[in-house]
Amino acid sequence: MIKRLIVICIAIISSSVFAQQGTASPYSFYGIGSLKFKGTVENRSMGGIGVYLDSIHLNLRNPASYVGKNVDAYPYDGESRPVKFAVAGTTSNVTLKGNSGEAEGSSSTFDYIALSVPIGKFGFGFGLMPYTSVGYKLDDIDDNDDIINRFRGEGGVNRVFAGFGYQISSKLSAGVDINYNFGNIQNSAIEFAYTQDGDLVELQTREDSRSDLSGLNLNFGLAYKTKISKSLELSATATFAPESKLSSDNTRIISTIDATRTGTEIVLNTVEVDLDNQNLRKTDLTLPSRWSFGAGLGKPQSWFVGAEYTFQNTSNFSNPFYTNDVSSFENASQISLGGFFIPDYDAFTGYLKRVVYRAGINFANTGLVVKNESIKEFGISFGLGLPVGQRSRDPFSNLNLGLEIGKRGTTNNNLIQENFINFNVSLSLNSRWFRQKKYN
Repeated sequence: MIKRLIVICIAIISSSVFAQQGTASPYSFYGIGSLKFKGTVENRSMGGIGVYLDSIHLNLRNPASYVGKNVDAYPYDGESRPVKFAVAGTTSNVTLKGNSGEAEGSSSTFDYIALSVPIGKFGFGFGLMPYTSVGYKLDDIDDNDDIINRFRGEGGVNRVFAGFGYQISSKLSAGVDINYNFGNIQNSAIEFAYTQDGDLVELQTREDSRSDLSGLNLNFGLAYKTKISKSLELSATATFAPESKLSSDNTRIISTIDATRTGTEIVLNTVEVDLDNQNLRKTDLTLPSRWSFGAGLGKPQSWFVGAEYTFQNTSNFSNPFYTNDVSSFENASQISLGGFFIPDYDAFTGYLKRVVYRAGINFANTGLVVKNESIKEFGISFGLGLPVGQRSRDPFSNLNLGLEIGKRGTTNNNLIQENFINFNVSLSLNSRWFRQKKYN
């Protein structure tokens, strides 16, 4: 067990070293940033579906996954389920395509660390993950190649969660996650001024805003499994996250700066904006409610195919501290299709026969509308679950690799289309902590 924890710590430290910025998306300017949480690497490699639940993999999309039936194989021998660990990170490369050209961006981030512990008919889980991320650097250039506006942003919202599940019957389980969200978002904007001769004015004005966010929300889950034939199993899941609030403690300052085209900004003096008179010192952000429904069919330990639909009432999102005239929100939705295939999970020879091969596809309306254009997303994904450890002692731990290829946004109305490639890696580890002693 100590060795496993050391591996997890090394993975976290390694992720932290190279994961300094979680996104390079210009669309992270809007709302509270780009959504980072899309499930485990296993979920994401199957198009993002969360409908598949078993006793040996964490499924962070549905708290009903904390419980499950006992594992028949050694070393569990039908007596218990494993304690489950998971840790993951992602490296992303994105091409930003506009009507005036293209630019490249990249980011690396720690995705999650989580632990699930079974106790009889109950199961408990807890962990940490980034929920949203803000990271953009935008220069608005006119036809004369002059900078009109410069926008910068960083930060995001993190999430600590704790939850439990309960096995209602052999076929039905339920669970709930309690999430504490916290973080900050920092934005700056400069509107450049020029002389009548077209020369850049020496001194410019920069507006810097910061919001410190915190708040609780819940996520409820149900999972149902039943055999429909000797070898086929039907799965169905549902989750619901009710509408909640994030408290925002805000500050804004106006600075006189000496700015150059190269991006160097020297602050000469600052003045803090009186937000109390505008009732903007403390505000509330509405996190919209979300529903998801999924169903799938498969042969246990062999193959599975499933589909999931997610709806989010994003039109109710509001953030009174950050307003603009070009964006709004509509209801968001996503359709995900995916599955996996294992040639022979119990093969004594041939390592590749025990590898889990995953693939999926998803279509999403993000809910963000910019310049009357709905920002949509499309992606395809592939993944491998590589067995690790000694097969006789640890048959279920995996190194999971995932690849996501897709696009977000459009070039209509001078907007930006993002073509992205995400490489995901995770460790999914299992261990039996306790074993009941038997005497003849």
